[in-house]
Order: sequence, then C-alpha cells, then structure tokens
Amino acid sequence: MAASRTLRIGLIPGDGIGREVIPAGRRILEALPPSLGLKFSFVDLDAGFDCFKKTGVALPDKTLETLKKECDGALFGAVSSPSTPTKGYSSPIVALRKKLDLYANVRPVKSVAPTPAFPDPIDLVIVRENTEDLYVKEEKTYDAPDGQGKIAEAIKRISQRASSRIATIAGDIAVRRQRVRAGLEGAAKEKEALVTITHKSNVLSQTDGLFRSTAREALQAPQFSNVRVEEQIVDSMVYKMFRQPEAYDVIVAPNLYGDLLSDGAAALVGSLGLVPSANVGDGFAIGEPCHGSAPDIEGMDIANPIATLRSVAVMLEFLGQEEAAAKIYKAVDANLMEAKLLSPDMGGKAKTSEIVEDIIKRL
Repeated sequence: MAASRTLRIGLIPGDGIGREVIPAGRRILEALPPSLGLKFSFVDLDAGFDCFKKTGVALPDKTLETLKKECDGALFGAVSSPSTPTKGYSSPIVALRKKLDLYANVRPVKSVAPTPAFPDPIDLVIVRENTEDLYVKEEKTYDAPDGQGKIAEAIKRISQRASSRIATIAGDIAVRRQRVRAGLEGAAKEKEALVTITHKSNVLSQTDGLFRSTAREALQAPQFSNVRVEEQIVDSMVYKMFRQPEAYDVIVAPNLYGDLLSDGAAALVGSLGLVPSANVGDGFAIGEPCHGSAPDIEGMDIANPIATLRSVAVMLEFLGQEEAAAKIYKAVDANLMEAKLLSPDMGGKAKTSEIVEDIIKRL
C-alpha cells in the first residue's frame, strides 16, 4: 500500500443544484480504494448569489482565506447570477480565479460510445485563459458626442505573461495525454500530441496577435518537441470542431473564445451535465462542473452528477493524483457505456442519487 496522504478539500456548493452535486463529489472521494493511500478531510465554505442575498457578499473573506491557508484543492458547484445589474454583486468564481491566480480553465470533452453523428471517438481538452481578455470587466457607458444615444465600451486585455503560461500548461497537458495514450491498451496510439492555438488575429491584430505569437513561442520550448502546433481562426474553429471533433487534442484560447468553445463542445457529447472543468494555478486546483445552477430542478434529485464527478477527477490530476483520477474516470465511463442509469438531460429517468451509488459500486 502507498504511504498515506491526507488532502484537505474545500467544498463550495454555491447555488441551486450545486448543493446536490458537491455532496456527490465528496462521496466519490470518500469511496476511493484504500490501496491508493489517499485520505481526505473537508471544510464546508460559502459563496454564491444566495450568500450575497443573505450577507451582502458573494465571496466571503473567510472562504478565500480558508482556501489559501488550509486547503490543497476545492470543489465548486454552481452559481446563480442576476439577469439585471445588481449593485455590489460580482461572480464569486471569477473572483476566486483572480484572487487565487487560477490562470487556466481546463475542460475535457470526451465521448464514451460512438453515435451516428460522431462515429469516431471524441477526446479533446479546451484550455481557456482565465484571468484577462474581456473578463477584466472594465466597462463604461457614456453619451455619444453627436447626441445619438449612448456608447458602451469594454477593455480587452491580453498580456504576454498570461498568454505564455496558458500556452505552456496546454503543452504540458498535450504531453501528459500522449504519455497516457501510450500506456493504454487499445488506445489510439497513432494520435499525435497536438495543440491548436485559437485566435482572431486577422481582425484583432494587437490583442489576439500578441496571444498568437506568444503562444507559438512558448510551445517551441524543448519539452514540447514532440507536440505539433497549429492555429485556427476562432470562427472556423467553431465550424471545424463541430464537423471534425475527433481531429483535435488540446485547444488553447483566450478567455472569451475558450468560454464559448467549451460550452458549445458540450453539445458534442450530449449534455453540459457530462462536462467537467478545473480552475488551475501553480499548486492549486478547483474542480467545477460546467453546468449552471439550474434552479428549476433544484431539490428534485434529477441533476446529472457526472460533470461534478469528472471534475473531481480533473482536480485530482492537477494535485498529482493521476491514479485516483483514472479510477474515477473508469467508473464514470463504465456507467455511461452501460447506459442503464441516465439522468433526464440524457434522455433517462435516473435519480442523481442512483447514478452516484452506481458509480461508487464500480469503484
């Protein structure tokens, strides 16, 4: 048996169905085989729109300080956002990304069975820069000087530093995925390590131009000698990703494009309820399912837990626990391959709790 190690994980359910899927994430960690030598302790933390309505703060200082000082990683459920401007409110997950310098949002998209539309396996990762671009949220509205109504402007900020490190982590992921493929029986060993840089530098020559050139330079480092690098303009990237998703491996993009591509890519595998993510920095990771808070189904025990369980595995990968992550991936994939217990978003009638129990048995 491996030497025992205890990881402290912060649990931030947030809003809506986050309060159902994050407990499922805790259960899957607690159910990992003892032979892995892993133990977990947990701390419950608050954040979200409901927290804001109760306290006037969406991300309490206590939550942030506990994550910084006590935790190895965290799980974040979902957050509701008001549809109209609400004074004093801003997204807690965006704040966490900035305050903890979680500069990469990593979103794997994987199919487990062929479909008529996509007979070839889909297995790609979208790596989204997490700290800048239009998401710096520097906006202003003013009256047009000619008296023709109002003008709204937003700053798009791209830096060399952020572009270099997001390209570097994309290259690292491509190298690791190739290593994993080489060791898997029956895997597509002929699939090369590939990073696709996505941008719109033909129009935005300064901002996206800097992202493009910096990413290319970062991916010329010696450790990426076996990684092929290509580029794709973002609008044609959308088209080709939906037409030929099997052709891609790792896609790296600035914040806005990465956000749109990763949510759209969920349609390739059937549901946002299947798609995980992790917000990753140097030595810290927060697993976060890609779906929203879904208040219309809150408390009904029909939320799809698989995005969260996969997010647990992605978090573990970036905490250096690849063997534990692999066991969760395998159990989840087996559940999906059998296709007997599917949540309503997948066309089934299974309860959240039933799916979680089945996956735990498969561990």
